[in-house]
Amino acid sequence: MSSFAKPENALKRAEDVVPSLKTYNFVLPELSIGLMSCSGTDKLIHDAELINVGQKQDALQTLHDLFTSRRHRAWQKALERSMFKYIELCVDLRRGRFAKDGLIQYRIICQQVNVNSLEEVIKHFMHLSTERAEQARAQAQALEEALDVEDLEADKRPEDLMLSYVSGEKGKDRSDRELVTPWFKFLWETYRTVLEILRNNSKLEALYAMTAHRAFQFCKQYKRTTEFRRLCEIIRNHLANLNKYRDQRDRPDLSAPESLQLYIDTRFEQLKVATELELWQEAFRSIEDIHGLMCMVKKTPKSSLMAVYYAKLTEIFWISGSHLYHAYAWFRLFLLQKSFNKNLSQKDLQLVASSVVLAALSVTPYGHTHSASHLDIESEKERNLRMANLIGFNLESKLESKEMLSRSSLLSELVAKGVMSCVIPEVKDLYHLLEHEFFPLDLTSKVQPLLTKLSKFGGKLLSAPSVPEVQLSQYVPWMEKLTTLRLLQQVSQVYQVMKIESLSMMIPFFDFSVVEKISVEAVKHKFVALKIDHMKGVVVFDNMGIESQNLRDHLTGLAETLNKARTMIYPPARNASKLGELLPSLAEVVDKEHKRLLARKSLIEKRKEEEERKLLEKERMEESKRLELQKITEEAERKRLASEYEERKNERIRREIEERELAEAQALLQEAAQRIKWKGKKPVIEGEKKLTKQSVMELTLNEQLRERHEMEKKLQKLAKTMDYLERAKREEAAPLVEAAYQQRLVEERVLNESEQQQEIEISRQRHDTELKEKERLIRIMSNKEIFQERVVSRRQEEYTRLRREREERISQILLSRRQEREKLRKLKYYLSLEEERLRKLHEEEEARKHEEAERQRREQAERKAKLDEIAEKQRQRERELEEKEKQRREALLGRSTEGSLKPSEPPAVARPPVWDLLFQLLLLHQVLENMSQGSGGIELRAQYKLHLQNRISGAAAGWMIKCPEMVTNGAAAGRMIECLKLVVGGATMTADPLVDPHLVGVGVQGLVQHGRDER
Repeated sequence: MSSFAKPENALKRAEDVVPSLKTYNFVLPELSIGLMSCSGTDKLIHDAELINVGQKQDALQTLHDLFTSRRHRAWQKALERSMFKYIELCVDLRRGRFAKDGLIQYRIICQQVNVNSLEEVIKHFMHLSTERAEQARAQAQALEEALDVEDLEADKRPEDLMLSYVSGEKGKDRSDRELVTPWFKFLWETYRTVLEILRNNSKLEALYAMTAHRAFQFCKQYKRTTEFRRLCEIIRNHLANLNKYRDQRDRPDLSAPESLQLYIDTRFEQLKVATELELWQEAFRSIEDIHGLMCMVKKTPKSSLMAVYYAKLTEIFWISGSHLYHAYAWFRLFLLQKSFNKNLSQKDLQLVASSVVLAALSVTPYGHTHSASHLDIESEKERNLRMANLIGFNLESKLESKEMLSRSSLLSELVAKGVMSCVIPEVKDLYHLLEHEFFPLDLTSKVQPLLTKLSKFGGKLLSAPSVPEVQLSQYVPWMEKLTTLRLLQQVSQVYQVMKIESLSMMIPFFDFSVVEKISVEAVKHKFVALKIDHMKGVVVFDNMGIESQNLRDHLTGLAETLNKARTMIYPPARNASKLGELLPSLAEVVDKEHKRLLARKSLIEKRKEEEERKLLEKERMEESKRLELQKITEEAERKRLASEYEERKNERIRREIEERELAEAQALLQEAAQRIKWKGKKPVIEGEKKLTKQSVMELTLNEQLRERHEMEKKLQKLAKTMDYLERAKREEAAPLVEAAYQQRLVEERVLNESEQQQEIEISRQRHDTELKEKERLIRIMSNKEIFQERVVSRRQEEYTRLRREREERISQILLSRRQEREKLRKLKYYLSLEEERLRKLHEEEEARKHEEAERQRREQAERKAKLDEIAEKQRQRERELEEKEKQRREALLGRSTEGSLKPSEPPAVARPPVWDLLFQLLLLHQVLENMSQGSGGIELRAQYKLHLQNRISGAAAGWMIKCPEMVTNGAAAGRMIECLKLVVGGATMTADPLVDPHLVGVGVQGLVQHGRDER
C-alpha cells in the first residue's frame, strides 16, 4: 500500500493516472498543489506514477488507500475533492463495494466536523449513478432504432435472426441485458449503500428521506417489484434497529416533530408506490408500518395524510375481498373529509357518502362463522381487533366477534351519523328497497333502474385531491347479488314451492347456475332454507324454524325408541303348536305362502304405481290450474295496483294543490288578523262559499287602509289630550312640592339634635363605669407582681435545666459519633489491609499456576518431540527391515536356483528381523526410564508397557514361524525363548510402574546380546 504525505498527492496521482477523466459538478484544484507541498520521496513516487497513464483501476486503488489509511482522520477541503474524484471513478468502473467502503470512511472523518460535506458527496454519487443509468437507457434505445435503419428492405439482419433463434431473446432484450441492466443494478446498489450509511444519522434525516423517495420512484418508473419489496424490508429493518438501540449516539429522535414528519412522509410514499405497482400485500404492510409509527409516538398525522391513509385502505380491502373492512374504511374517510375538508363541495360529499352506503350494502347479510370451530372464531376475533385498530376503531378484546365489526352495526351507525341524508336519491331508494321494503315479486324490477343510474355516477373529486377516483359502478355486481339474496329471502316467506323458470324470470341479473351458487352459499350460512329439485324443476322453500336436521333426527329417534318400548311392554301373541303336527305340511304351507306373498306384492306394487300416477296427474293438473289462477290473480292484482296507484297519484296531486292554496289563504288571513281588526263579520275559509287568495288579499288591503286612517286620527287626539293633562298636573303640584320640602328640613333638624344628646349621655355613662373598674383592679396590682415574679423564676429554672440536659445529650451524641467514625476508620483500614493481602496471595497463586502450566507445557512439548523422533526412527527401521526382508527373499530364491546346480553348498541362515525390532524396544525402554521422573510418566509408562508386550509377543511368534530351523537349534533357540519369556513375564508380573522399565530393559539387553552372539 502506498502512503502519501498529504491528500493532494493522492488526488494528483489519480488525476495523472486518469488524465481523461472528467468531473461533473465541481472544478478540480490545480495540479501543482500536491507537487509544491510533497517531500522528495513523494516527488519520486509521483514521477514513477506518471508512467501508468490511463489506468482507472490504479487511480481508484490509490484513492481507496488514502481513505482507508489511519493517517488522514482530520477533515480538510482536499479530502472532499479527493472524495469527489473517488466517487467518479467508482461510478465509471461500477465498483459499488469500493464506493461503500469509501463513503463509510469519509463519514467517520467528517461526522463531527462537517456533515454537509458528506451530504454533498452523497448527492453527487446519486446524481452520477442516475445520469449514467439514463445514458445507458438512451443508448440502448438509440441502438435499437439504428439497427432498423441499415437495410430498409430487410426486416432483420442475419446475425439478429441467428441470435433470436439460439437465445430466444429479441434485440431489445439483449441490448437491455448488455447495456441497461448493469447500470440499473449499480443504481439500485447506490440507493442501498446511501440508505445504509445514513440510517442512524440525525443530522442527515432529510437526505435519508429524499433517498428513500428517489428509490421508490426508481422502482415505480421501471416496474421493479422485487427491488421494491427489498427496499421496504430495508427501511423496516432500519426503523426496528432504531428502536432497538435507543442509546446510540446521533440517533434520530422520533419524538421530534420534524423527524416524525419525515418518517411518516416516507411511509406514505411507500404506500402510494405499492398501490400503484399493485403490490397489495406490501401496501398492507406499509399500512401496518404507518399505524405502528402513530402508536409509537402517540401522535396523529395531518388530516390530508390520514385521508390518503384511509383511501389506500379502501383500495386494499376492496382488492382483498374484505368488504366489511372496506366499508368501515370508507366510513372513516367520509367522517374525516366532512370534518376537516372545508372546501368539500356538495357533489363530492354526495359521491363519498354514496360510496360509504354502497360499500356497507356490499357486505353479505349473513356471517361466515355459523359452523366454524372455536379456534376459527378466536382467530376471526383477533383479526377483527387488528383491523379495527388499523381503521381507527378502539374495541375491547372481551367483546364477541359478532359485536365488533358487523354489517348491521355499521348500517345503524351510518343512519345515526347522518350519512343517509348526504347520499344521492338513487342510493337512498336502493337502501330502503333492500333493507326495509318487502316486494317479493317486484324487487328486481324496482332495483334494476336504480342500478343502471348508479353505474353512470362517479369521477374524480375536485375538492378532495387525496381521495381516489370514485366509481359507483364497481358496487353494481354486489348490489345485484344482494338483491338476489333479498329476493330469495322474501320469496321464501311467501311461497313454499316455485318453479325454476319463474324464479329465473324474477332474477334477470344472473343465469340460474349463478343463482344456484348464491343459494347454496346462503343455505350454508343459514340465511335462507330452500331445496332445488331439478327432476321436478321446482325450488322448495322451508321454514327456518323447523329446518334444523338435528330436530328432525331427534323426532325420528324418539319415535323409534317409543316403538321399541311398546313392543317390549306388549309383545305379540304366539300360538302354541306341536312340532309333530307342523312338520308334514310345513313345505307345502311355505310354498303356498311364498306364492301368495309374491302375488300380493305384485298387486300392491301395481296399485301403488297406479295411485302414484293418478296422484301425480292430479297434482300436475292442480298445479297447472293453480299457476294459471295465480297468473290471472297476479295480473289482476298488478292491474288493480297500477290503477290504484294512478288514482292515488292524481288524488294526491289534486289534494296537494288544494292544500297549498288553502295554506296560502290561511297564512294571509293569519297575517291580516295579527295586524288589523275586521269590521263586521270576519271572512271564513270553510263553508259553501270559500274565499279565494285574491279576495282575501283585496279585503286585507282595504282593511289596512281604513285602519291606518283611524289610527292617525286617534294619535292626533291623544297627543292633544296628553299635553293638556301634563301641563295641568305640573301647575297644581308646584306649591305642594315646595311645602313638603320645608317640612322635611324642620324634621331632619330636630332628629339630628336628639341623636347628638343621646350620644353624649351614653359616652358619660361609659366613662363613669370604666373609672369604677379601675379603682377595683388597682388593689390587686401587688399580688399580680408577686405571682408574675414567681412564675418567671420557675420558668427560668426550668429553661436552665432543659438547656443543660440538651447540651449534655448533644455532647453524648457527638462523642458516640466520634467513636463510631473511629471504629469505621479502623475497620476500613483493616479491610484494605486484608484486601491487599488477599490480592497478593491471589497474584502469587496465579503466578505459581502460570509457572506450573508453562512447565507442564514445556514437558509435554519435549515428550511429544521425543515420541515423534522415536516414531520416525521406528518407521525408518521398519522400512529398512522390509527392504532387508525383500533382499533376503530374493537371495533365497537365487540360492535355491544355485542349489539345484550346486547341491554341495550349504544354505545361508537369514538374519531374523526381530533383532531390529529389539533395538527399537531398547530405545523405547530408555525413553520410559527418562519419563519416570516426570509428573505424567505413570500414564505414559502404562500405555507403552502394553505396546511393548504386544510387539514382543508378535515378534516372537513371527520368528518361530518364519525360522523353524532355529527352533530345533538347541542352545540358541533356548536362550532366545528364555529371553522373550523374561521380557514378557517381566512386563506382566508386577503392577509397579517403576519396576516395568527395568525388567523390560533386562529382557531387551539379553535379546540384544543374543543377537550379537548369533552374528
